[in-house]
Amino acid sequence: MTTIPLTALSVSVPTSWRRRRDPDRGVVVSARAPSLPASGVRPDLVVRTTTLDHDDARAWRHEALTDLAALLVDFALEDDDVYDLDGHDVHYHRFAHRVGTADVLCDQWAWLVDGFAVTLTCSAARVDYPDWCDVFEAIADTVVLGPRP
Repeated sequence: MTTIPLTALSVSVPTSWRRRRDPDRGVVVSARAPSLPASGVRPDLVVRTTTLDHDDARAWRHEALTDLAALLVDFALEDDDVYDLDGHDVHYHRFAHRVGTADVLCDQWAWLVDGFAVTLTCSAARVDYPDWCDVFEAIADTVVLGPRP
């Protein structure tokens, strides 16, 4: 039996960013900034969804971070928080890792509502992060979860 999520998702992405989708892999949207900074790391974002057979967001995020730590070179969790946004718990993590010689920072927000799991991950080189963190937060503020129309 397939579970159909009872939640709709919307998010606003900067209009100049190049976008693509891969629904078969749960990628609602993947987008990249149009220009490459001197760091050589193009800022990007990915919104992914999946369904879970439980509503234990802490366990889901713990497992996801454990998987990231195993996959990413020099993974380091730098911030971990849970807060309320429009009546939904949002799990926020900032973590670092290496891509080649670049030190990359990622902001990740995660929502779990009625088994519908959403993550927004935004990435930039650490040296560029101060230029992008406000953009990333503004994108996260546009995420809306609600009843499917």
